[in-house]
Amino acid sequence: MIGPGVFDRLEAGGHEQVVWGADRATGLRAIVAVHSTVLGPALGGTRFRPYPDEEAALVDVLRLSRAMTYKAALAGLDLGGGKAVILGDPRHLRSEGLLRAYGRFIDSLGGRYVTAEDVGTDQADMDVLRRETRHVTGVSELLGGSGDPSPATALGVVHALHAVAEHQWGSPSLEGRAVVVLGVGKVGSALVGHLVASGAKVSVADIDPNRVQAMVSRHGATAVGVEEALTLDADVLAPCALGGILNATTIPWLGCRAVCGSANNPLAESADARRLADRGILYAPDYVVSAGGIINLAEELVGYDQAAATAKLAAIRTTTANVLAAAAASGVTTLEAADCLAESRLRAAAEATGGGAARGSPVGERG
Repeated sequence: MIGPGVFDRLEAGGHEQVVWGADRATGLRAIVAVHSTVLGPALGGTRFRPYPDEEAALVDVLRLSRAMTYKAALAGLDLGGGKAVILGDPRHLRSEGLLRAYGRFIDSLGGRYVTAEDVGTDQADMDVLRRETRHVTGVSELLGGSGDPSPATALGVVHALHAVAEHQWGSPSLEGRAVVVLGVGKVGSALVGHLVASGAKVSVADIDPNRVQAMVSRHGATAVGVEEALTLDADVLAPCALGGILNATTIPWLGCRAVCGSANNPLAESADARRLADRGILYAPDYVVSAGGIINLAEELVGYDQAAATAKLAAIRTTTANVLAAAAASGVTTLEAADCLAESRLRAAAEATGGGAARGSPVGERG
């Protein structure tokens, strides 16, 4: 059940709109959260997973949608932030009928929210949605889209890693750096390939042993357990699975010197950024590092050109470097520095359009 004070929670988080949709015939139960349209239509993926209850689904979609606002703002895109969740196990509930019902639900929002794939959904699902709505990205190339955004996200993480290496060790090279990739799904596996090609020493961990074995066979990566991945002596920990893995319990265990990965909301709470800093661990904020996907998808909205999209991914290195430098200069956490930069752009856009102050949360309270 949804907890009390829903409207107070939405106002506190700065959300513009949260919409619930259901279709009894197909079993669809979905939530769309539009956090901000100050910069443009809210773009963010659809997550399809078996949440323990409706409250957990609402918490997830609220956090993820807000992160998308900040991600788009720092990436320099004229897009806002949104996210959607479908409640249920996609292995059993997914059907063409459900997806088409969901597509009609998305279409009813009139373009305020544009969706894409996320955990539990893929390009084929986006192609089905396109039959019901234009407000979807990440569709197949045959439909004029860019396909799976995971490779772009992984390449963006590599650009961020170069910025982290230069800031931390004085050189952008990843040659010889020990990197632990935690989660080797679509993004994580692509990242492993880039890291190996860059000469890094790569260890991999995942709850799915088949994924780990694939990385060992294909790239010669070293297999480690999930818990061991956190404690392993390494230069960089790259979280590339679900969020919340870095918290008051796990941060004291960490054996890495930097954290830089694609996982959304790897920090359980914003205070974890300070916990990392107090341990001397450099944290590259997740929504800066993982912007490759949204940068790539944004190109679909103007007519997709792969070369142009790939070139724009390089900006992630500059943005990451700016965030790390700002944090060092001001003595705040890297998360606070990133939030400040994002909120500055949102505030300027809101004032220019007469929309009032940016609808973000106070610095340091984004998570």
